Amino acid sequence: MTFTDRLSAYTRLIRLDKPIGILLLLWPTLWGLWLAADGMPDPMILVIFVLGTILMRSAGCAVNDFADRRIDPHVFRTRNRPLATGIITPREALLVAAGLSLCAFLLILPLNLLTIQLSVPALFLAASYPFTKRFFVMPQAYLGIAFSFGIPMAFAAQTGAVPPLAWLLVLANLFWVIAYDTEYALVDREDDLKIGIKTSAITLGRFDIAGIMLCHITFLGILAYAGMLLQRGILFYASLLIALGLAAFQYTMIRRREPSRCFRAFLHNNWIGAAIFAGILLDTLFRTGG
Repeated sequence: MTFTDRLSAYTRLIRLDKPIGILLLLWPTLWGLWLAADGMPDPMILVIFVLGTILMRSAGCAVNDFADRRIDPHVFRTRNRPLATGIITPREALLVAAGLSLCAFLLILPLNLLTIQLSVPALFLAASYPFTKRFFVMPQAYLGIAFSFGIPMAFAAQTGAVPPLAWLLVLANLFWVIAYDTEYALVDREDDLKIGIKTSAITLGRFDIAGIMLCHITFLGILAYAGMLLQRGILFYASLLIALGLAAFQYTMIRRREPSRCFRAFLHNNWIGAAIFAGILLDTLFRTGG
């Protein structure tokens, strides 16, 4: 195998060719940074969190493929992943995950002690999530906690504390993750039923679509309440209305449960994250005069 082929295999292992996971992990972190700072966060902290998000999502993908190495060959969407085809060995995947996690840890060492302490449960959640699909009927909820931990870490890094508001934002993001990852799980539901994997798409049964939309509404409702506590302005609430419209559009894509359209709906969540960040950013600029 040529160097180019190996590089391509490692790129696919950590999903750098599919950045949607990085974006869905990054948007809530950016919300947290901007809300914690009530404006532009410290540039060094911002760079550390962006790079850390990329590193930890990449490490999580390597662990996920290690955990699913005997499952992925039986799922149509994942059967060509590097571990499933044997291009990369399980040992290599674990070494990649460990190396990326170490780099992420070294990256946050200039930050305060509280942020470093919060990185420990964040790492545990990221590493353990792939194994929850064997026994937990709602692994998307576990992923929601893992994908939300950038928020309290952002508050800790920026302010030195984690106020109740940060945990309210974690709760909001938890519902968003359940919504979009259930859309993702709908893509593989038939294969997962045959293999015996547990997902929210299976657990919710015929209420899957209703559950997704209820999670979207709850997510946006909690953000609206957080906006009231923070006394945010009309631009923030306008972004929530846009996000609600985007979620309604997703309903048109998932209502027939067609795998290809459910996958498109999952990808579409990037625009929800971006819209909310834009609302936070513009609202802050308007209130502070730039």
